[in-house]
Amino acid sequence: MPRLHMHVTDAADAPLRAALHELRGTLEIPHHFPPTAQAEAESAARAPRIPAADGAVATEHTLEDATDLPLFTLDPPGTLDLDQALFLSRRPGGGYRVHYAIADVASFVTPGGALDAEAHHRVTTLYFPDERVPLHPPVLSEGAASLLPDRDRPAVLWQLDLDADGALTSTSVRRALVRSRAALDYAGVQRVLDDETAEEPLALLREIGLLREGQEVARGAISLQVPEQEIVEHDGRYTLAYRAPLPAYGWNAQISLLTGMAAADLMLASGTGILRTLPSAPDGSVARLRLTARALGIDWPHHTSYSALIRTLDPRRADHAAFLQDCTALLRGAGYTVFDGSAPPPADALHAAVAAPYAHATAPLRRLVDRYTSELCLAASAGAEPPAWVRSALPALPREMETGTQRANQVERACVDLVEAALLRDRVGETFEALVVDIQDKDPTHGTVHLYDPAVIGPVETAPEGPALPLGHHIQVRLAEAEPGRAPVRFTPA
Repeated sequence: MPRLHMHVTDAADAPLRAALHELRGTLEIPHHFPPTAQAEAESAARAPRIPAADGAVATEHTLEDATDLPLFTLDPPGTLDLDQALFLSRRPGGGYRVHYAIADVASFVTPGGALDAEAHHRVTTLYFPDERVPLHPPVLSEGAASLLPDRDRPAVLWQLDLDADGALTSTSVRRALVRSRAALDYAGVQRVLDDETAEEPLALLREIGLLREGQEVARGAISLQVPEQEIVEHDGRYTLAYRAPLPAYGWNAQISLLTGMAAADLMLASGTGILRTLPSAPDGSVARLRLTARALGIDWPHHTSYSALIRTLDPRRADHAAFLQDCTALLRGAGYTVFDGSAPPPADALHAAVAAPYAHATAPLRRLVDRYTSELCLAASAGAEPPAWVRSALPALPREMETGTQRANQVERACVDLVEAALLRDRVGETFEALVVDIQDKDPTHGTVHLYDPAVIGPVETAPEGPALPLGHHIQVRLAEAEPGRAPVRFTPA
C-alpha cells in the first residue's frame, strides 16, 4: 500500500527522538552544511547578487519596487521557509488578478559555487517527525530568502489574469522587490472564510479556488484529498489519528497549481524548459480500482468517472481513506522531461493527474528544480535566451530530481514505520478493529489492514496454511510485533 504523509506535533517522546536520530545516521542524512557552503550562504544573506536581465548583477535598490502589493503567506503554523506570497484582486473589466511572489533563490546561490553543489547533492528538503533537513542553510531558507512578513525580499513575481470563470487569460513574470504583510495559517484562514469576516483579498481565495476547482473538474484532472497521519495525545498516551486537509489548503494549492501550469505553457512556447510529467495509468489499473471499491463497499456507478468519484469521498472515513491510499497507485511513474530548442517540444508533455502540461515552479526553497524553472520562465516572459548556467544544468536535472525524490520517499516510509512502531510498542498482543484493504495476488494469506483507531496501515498475515484474507471485510487483528528501529508493526488475525 502507498504510504501516508505524516504531520507530527511535539508529541514525540524521548525514545522516539533517539530512534529518529539513529535513523538519520542509518540513512546517511547530512546534519550540517559544509563550511564553504555555509560561508557562501551567510555572505549571500548579507548581500544578495540579483541576476539582471542583461546578464549583469543587480541590487535590491535597482529592482522594480512592488512592495506596495499587500501580499500574504499561507502555511502551517510556525513555518519559516516561506516560498510563496500572494495577493488576489478583481479586475475592473471582470475576472481576477493573481499576484504570486516566489522566493528568488537564484539571488542567493551562485552557480557553480559550494552552496550550489550542496543543493544539487541534497535536491529536496527532507521532513522527519522531529525536524526538517533543509535544502538550503536556514540563514537563507528561514531568513534572508524567505518571504517573511514585514521584510523586503527579492522575488520572482507572477501576474496571472483570469476571466470570470477562473480560466487563465494572460501571464507575466518578472523580478521585483516585495514585502509580505502577514504570515497566515490554514486554520485561521478557514475560520474567517467560514464566518465571512475575511476582507476581500483573502475572501477571494475561496472564490478563485472554487472556480479553479471547477476548471480542474472540466479538464478531468485527479485531485486526491489523502489524509495525513498526526501524532496526538489522548488520556495520557500518544496515538495516531487522521487529519483531513481543510478546504483552504486546497484553494491555496489551486494557486500553486495554476502557476505551475502557466510556467509549463511559457516554457513550451519558448522552446526550452523542464516539465513535471506523469504518464496515463496503465491499462487495467482503473479496473482493478473498481474491484477494490467494490470490496470496500464504495458505490462507484459505471457512468461515474474515476476523477469524479474521488471528489465524493470523505478522507475521515476509514474505508474512504483506504481507497484514497490505493488511488495513489495511479500516480506512480512521475518524472521530469527536459526540452531545449534544438528539438520540438516533447510529445509526452502532459501530466496525467493535472490533465495539462505542468511544471514545478513554486517551492525553490525546498526543491532544487524550481530555481531553474523560475529562470526559464523569466527568460521566456522577457523574450530572452535562458542563462547559460541554467541551460547547461538541464540535462542532468531529471536524474538528480529522481534520486532526490527516491531519497525523500525512503525517508517518509522509514519514518512512518518507526513512528507507528514507537507508538504501539507497549500494545503488542492487543486486538484492534481493522479493515482488510489489500491482499497479495500470489499469496492471499498476506495483505494489508487499515486500523480504525489508531490511524495505522500495516501488514497482516495468517498462518501458512490458513484461510485467505477477506478483502474489504472488517476483522479483528492482534498486534504481533512493534519495535521501533528494528521491526515495523505487523498484525495477525485475532
